[in-house]
Amino acid sequence: MALVEASPGPWSQVADAVEAAGTTAALVSTRSDVADSAQRWLAVLGRLFTDDPELGVVTVLDDDYPTNLAQVFNRPPLLFVRGTLVPGDERSVAIVGTRQPSDAGRRTARDLATGLAEAGVTVVSGLARGLDTDAHVAALAAGGRTIAVLGSGIRRVYPPENADLARMIGRSGAVVSQFPPDAAPSRTSFPHRNVVTSGIALATLVVEAAATSGARMQARLAGEHGRPVFLVDSLARSEAWASTLADQGGATVVGGVRDLLPALDRLAQERGPDPGRLGSSRQLRLL
Repeated sequence: MALVEASPGPWSQVADAVEAAGTTAALVSTRSDVADSAQRWLAVLGRLFTDDPELGVVTVLDDDYPTNLAQVFNRPPLLFVRGTLVPGDERSVAIVGTRQPSDAGRRTARDLATGLAEAGVTVVSGLARGLDTDAHVAALAAGGRTIAVLGSGIRRVYPPENADLARMIGRSGAVVSQFPPDAAPSRTSFPHRNVVTSGIALATLVVEAAATSGARMQARLAGEHGRPVFLVDSLARSEAWASTLADQGGATVVGGVRDLLPALDRLAQERGPDPGRLGSSRQLRLL
C-alpha cells in the first residue's frame, strides 16, 4: 500500500515493479520516499489482521493471487481477501448488469448464475445493487462459489445493505478489494473495480445494461483483456450498443447456460500457461 500511495501512475505500474524486483521488500529498499509509509502500513495492517483474523491479503508475488487476473496488463499489485481463493476459480464468469433491472432481467441473471454454479463455474460480480446482487444470491442458493469484487475497502462494504450478503460470500467463496480496508467508495473506485471483475473471470456476461453503464464499460475492459464477452439475447435486441458489438464480432449472443458451458470448456482448453509467481512472506505482503 505504501508503494501504491507513492505512485503517480496506474496501480499496474506498481505490480510490474514488484514483479521485476522479486520481493516487495527489495523494491521498498530502493525507495527512500516510501520508508516511513511502509512502516506505518506494517503497523496498521498488523493490528488489522490481529483484530480481524479472517482478513487476508495476496500480492502479485503470491501463488494464490488469481491466475486469470495475473495475466491482464492492468492488474492491481494486491488484493485484500475475506474468504478463500481457489484454483478452480479460474473457470469463472463475471455476470454484470444494471443496478435498476427489469423483472425479466433479474430472472435471467438468477437463472444464469444458478446454472453456472450448478455446473461448477465460479460466479463473479461486483456486489452492487440490482443484477450483481441477484447473481451472488442465486449462486449461493445453488450451492456454488461466488466472488464479490468491491469498489470500496473490504471492511466498508458498499452498498451497506449487502453487508450480510458479503459475510455469506466470504464463508463459501471470497470477497476481494484492491483498496485500503476502510476506504469509502468513490467515483474513480468503481472503474478500478470493473478492471478486477473482468480480469479475475475467464469471461464476462452482460445481462442488462444501458450505453452509459458500468457493465458496458466492463464489456470493453474484457475485450481489452482478451477475454470473451457474452451478451444475453434480449440485451442484443434492445440496446444498440450491444447489437453493434455483437455484429462487429466483439461479443457472442447467448440464450442461456447451454450456450455458455461449451464455450467455457473451449476457453479452459485454450488457456495459455500460468505465467508463474514467486511466493512471499506475510510480512513482506504487508508493505
